[in-house]
Amino acid sequence: MFNTFILPIIIFAALGLIAGILLTAASKIFHVKTDERTEQISEALPQANCGSCGYAGCSDYAKAIVEKGAPTNLCRPGGTETTQKISAIMGTTAAEMIPETAVVHCRGNCDTVKQLFEFNGTQTCAAAKRFYSGSKACAYGCIGLGDCVNVCDEKAIEIVNGVAEVTGNCIACGKCAKACPQGLISLKPITKHIDVKCSSKDNGKATKLACSNGCIGCKICEKKCQNDAIKVVDLHAVIDYDKCTGCGDCFNACPVKAITNCEDLK
Repeated sequence: MFNTFILPIIIFAALGLIAGILLTAASKIFHVKTDERTEQISEALPQANCGSCGYAGCSDYAKAIVEKGAPTNLCRPGGTETTQKISAIMGTTAAEMIPETAVVHCRGNCDTVKQLFEFNGTQTCAAAKRFYSGSKACAYGCIGLGDCVNVCDEKAIEIVNGVAEVTGNCIACGKCAKACPQGLISLKPITKHIDVKCSSKDNGKATKLACSNGCIGCKICEKKCQNDAIKVVDLHAVIDYDKCTGCGDCFNACPVKAITNCEDLK
């Protein structure tokens, strides 16, 4: 009776006790101490996990700040407030954080760009791009099927008259820029008000035949800018926001109004 029932139970219990002791000892011996600042910073971050900071997510960024000395001002969605919180946790002076917003470099709406055909396939920009870069005459413009809209958690971008426009409170997470198969969306400081709303790489004549709002690459904006902040690259104007002072000289000089001043649109 003892050998049949009781002894196996005693052996099993003893093995369990020994295993427990060994696991407890191992957990103490191999325990990796976690810096509590990592958790504090992670809690301070907005948990958007957008990757705009250059890291895989908020937790990864928090770990990089504590363990690798990553800058504390890389969280665009969190903005200045989050930067200040992180800097306080790290005991450092808060670095400057200029809020950013997305900008769509296209104004090829239904009134200004020619429609070549009706696309009846899967209604996404990525799918339409496979067919002659979309149904519009401009192969470089906004396809207008809303891939950017679908990924925006803040509902800050929408399709207006066939072209994407930032219409809400953009937190500059960059998801829309990654989703756009045409590469038309970039991030800029909200303090900068001058934008080039065209990305066509065709020559001036071909661009105007496709879209009446297109940049013709005439370089008048280049000549008028006193800060060397705007250049014609790939046959369309591109602004260097680090140099741009927002003087508006390029905007006033553009003969086709492919350059806009968002202050005038408010």
